[in-house]
Amino acid sequence: MMKVSTKNPGLCELDELCIQTIRFLSVDAVQKANSGHPGMPMGMAPAAYVLWTKYMDYNPANPRWHNRDRFVLSAGHGSMLLYSLLYLTGYDISLDELKNFRQWNSKTPGHPEYEPQRGVEVTTGPLGQGISNAVGMAIAGKLLANYFNRDGFPIIDYKIYVIASDGDLQEGVSSEASSLAGHLGLDNLIVIYDDNHITIDGDTALAFTEDRAKRYEAYGWYVQEVGGDGNDMAAFEKALVNAKSEKGRPSIIKLRTHIAYGSPNLQDTAKSHGAPLGDDEIRLVKENFGWDPDKSFYVPEEVSARMRKAVEKGKEAESAWNKMFAEYARAHPELAKQFRDAAAGKLPVELDDILPEFEPGSSIATRKASGKVLDAVMPKLPFVFGGSADLTPSNNTRFAGAEDFQKDKRHGRYIHYGIREHAMGAIMNGISVSGLARAYGGTFLVFSDYMRAAIRVAAMSKYPTIFVFTHDSIGIGEDGPTHQPVEQLAALRAIPNLLVFRPADANETATAWKFALEYRDGPVALLLTRQGLPVLDQNKYASAANLSKGAYVLVGADKPDVLLLATGSEVSIAIDACERLAVEKISAQVVSMPCWKLFEKQSKEYKDLVLPPDVKARVGIEAGVELGWSKWLGDRGIFIGLSRFGASAPGKVCFEKFGITAEKVVKATKKVIEK
Repeated sequence: MMKVSTKNPGLCELDELCIQTIRFLSVDAVQKANSGHPGMPMGMAPAAYVLWTKYMDYNPANPRWHNRDRFVLSAGHGSMLLYSLLYLTGYDISLDELKNFRQWNSKTPGHPEYEPQRGVEVTTGPLGQGISNAVGMAIAGKLLANYFNRDGFPIIDYKIYVIASDGDLQEGVSSEASSLAGHLGLDNLIVIYDDNHITIDGDTALAFTEDRAKRYEAYGWYVQEVGGDGNDMAAFEKALVNAKSEKGRPSIIKLRTHIAYGSPNLQDTAKSHGAPLGDDEIRLVKENFGWDPDKSFYVPEEVSARMRKAVEKGKEAESAWNKMFAEYARAHPELAKQFRDAAAGKLPVELDDILPEFEPGSSIATRKASGKVLDAVMPKLPFVFGGSADLTPSNNTRFAGAEDFQKDKRHGRYIHYGIREHAMGAIMNGISVSGLARAYGGTFLVFSDYMRAAIRVAAMSKYPTIFVFTHDSIGIGEDGPTHQPVEQLAALRAIPNLLVFRPADANETATAWKFALEYRDGPVALLLTRQGLPVLDQNKYASAANLSKGAYVLVGADKPDVLLLATGSEVSIAIDACERLAVEKISAQVVSMPCWKLFEKQSKEYKDLVLPPDVKARVGIEAGVELGWSKWLGDRGIFIGLSRFGASAPGKVCFEKFGITAEKVVKATKKVIEK
């Protein structure tokens, strides 16, 4: 029997050696990179080791096993803690990759970047995002368990474990998400709060003095506190066992730790938070723990043998699950097929067969058309979640027959996020990385500013999240400039990997939804009107199916004198102007440009067909700022839009007063032709 460590109650000497290895791999990698955050991994190594070796179910040989426990390092600055664990437990990260920490094209970037095939479940680093993503993961877990599990077959019963920092808990997004998690009673969510009292500026007492335990109790969480120095693993394990068995509440364990634990000169200092310890201090730390100070990136054989047991343990866990799933498939073949199809990203229905078609001659706001599309398709898509940040009647995001997802209604597929836009974005991202479920959620376009961090992470990580933004222009009317988006469309277009659609009418809206639901390679944003728009005659003009090319000729001309380029509600204005110009013997080609990024991906031949390069006279029409339009207008084009904030008046009046009208387009066309 191994001798029990005197340093760490509940652990043996080999456990201690494993913990030191995690600590020093982290320290050495930061030092070699001359960049990083060594203090957090040093303090959290014992808890992380215990969690990963004793309590979490995962399979390094198949990181995407569906019933694995999820681990989220919300404190993403401590990324070397995660990379050390992934390497030691047998994931596809080599020791050379640890040595390549923070370097070009490495598998070990400065903050964890979404790579589920290597064990990184979400992109973290922007504080508060990870813990908020975890709330979405927990919601998805509850929905999927309710849908698939049957007596004797717990196909979905994974937990979501989070390590969160003081910084995570200070960010407002985590407060929003944690409040909702408590309301929903997400007992499959366990957060370990690394309470080390240090941020970049110094002691947290500089700005963070409320009682965090009481705050989370008020949210409705099960709160446990483990004092000491982060090394009493007997007490920590007891708290973990309690958290795993807790029913009806998410759990948070407030674990008192010490940043840069064991460093003679830098423990409990801000200097150890975001900078290497330095060679001299590392030598002292290693000597302090009885570690050979001349060895770097050293992994004792017995540590490797102990930690790599995770590979066999994981294979056994997945094998047992596969056996259960095979029995489940025999007992419930249709459910098993649905599971496999969802895992493969296959929709259970052909959307073309159920999408509504809208008849020309009528007028309907694209937000309302969006609602009708959802009414038609959502009952057939059981693993797509809907929701809104307290604007359901305005966003038209609630579909016919939808039931609310609540603590006592796990079958519901509609989430009331409350007035929590930022949390909604991050939670939707968490749902959308579940491997089986996806999420869409709505708010006003102007409030995309409140959730921009979550949108940016979704785009960076290519999460298949669908963001629905209604009230997309000055057409919102009387609410005035505080609610009228002006710069938000351009700002969203600026985000790489985010496909932004601004459909021109109801049928383009339906096609945009089809594209979004079938697209799996990143997030999509749908920008929809409050005001009614005429439904365009697809026989007279062109099919809305062309939306999938990003831009297309709506009204063609053999030898156009001018190109009228527009998006969204302004497409109808362009058509009106085209007809007026025809009376004056001026030939205009009208182009609908709902998604610029998709158009940019088309062939040169197609782009030249839509925007003939020899036609220099061009007019761009959009109820927003001009930013970005020069790409399409060239040096001779004219832009009709906004260069100031909106005004409080009826939407139609706003368009008239700001000069976004067919009359103004006609005048601009004549002027640009004269040029």
